[in-house]
Order: sequence, then C-alpha cells, then structure tokens
Amino acid sequence: MGCPLYYFFAFFCAERQVFMAHNEVAGSEQSLIARSASAQRSVEVLGAFPVRLQRLDVARHIAVTPDGKRYVVASFDDTRLGNGYITAIYPQQNGYLTLMRLVVCEIYSKTPEEAVQKHVHCIQAIQQGKVSALVQSLHK
Repeated sequence: MGCPLYYFFAFFCAERQVFMAHNEVAGSEQSLIARSASAQRSVEVLGAFPVRLQRLDVARHIAVTPDGKRYVVASFDDTRLGNGYITAIYPQQNGYLTLMRLVVCEIYSKTPEEAVQKHVHCIQAIQQGKVSALVQSLHK
C-alpha cells in the first residue's frame, strides 16, 4: 500500500495539470484573437524593425540613426485618459533595453491615422539623424 500523502499529492498534481491545460487553451485562443487584431493594424516602415505590438499600440518600431543609436517609436491609444493617440520616442540601450522613463518626445494626435503619419515621420527623422531637430520643432 502506498502512502496517503502520495495519493493526495498525485491527485492534486493531476487536477492542477488539467486546470493548467484548460488555461493554456484559453490563453492560446486569446493570443490568436490578439494576433489577428494586431495583424489588422500593422504598419510597415522601410528600414525600421517591427516590434511586437502591445495591447493599445497602433504601431511600434525600432529605428536606427546613421551613427547606430537605436530608438523605439511607439504610437498607442491613450483616449481613455483623454490624451488621444500618442506617438512617443524612447531610447534603446545595448540593442534590447528600452528606456521607457527617458522619453525623448511625445506627439499627440486625435485619430489613429494621424498617429500613424506622425509615427512614420518620426522614424524617418531618426533614420536621417535628425532627432534633435525633430524634438526642437515640437517644442516651438
């Protein structure tokens, strides 16, 4: 005969695996929905590396300056807070670490289409090495 504690542990693990398997299926269905939604709103920009979209993103890319500095340009829906759509530029360190608290600039838009236009404009300015000029033009 086996130990009763062993049977309890085996039953608990079996129940947990069934529960986890159910959650994994639900999680994969949700990720399929999220992927299909993000596929509908993808934006392609020549020379910019796409980044996986987050929940409220309209577009997100990595742009590289001529001297090799990398920036993440993210356009997202901030209408719940009354700000419209925001296009923000964040510096990236060591090719992977996005410095979210060091925002280079934020540009506000009323529509997602306007946000995408500003998103593309920011990427082009970064690729041309005109980040400083872009920031200065926004502060006038």
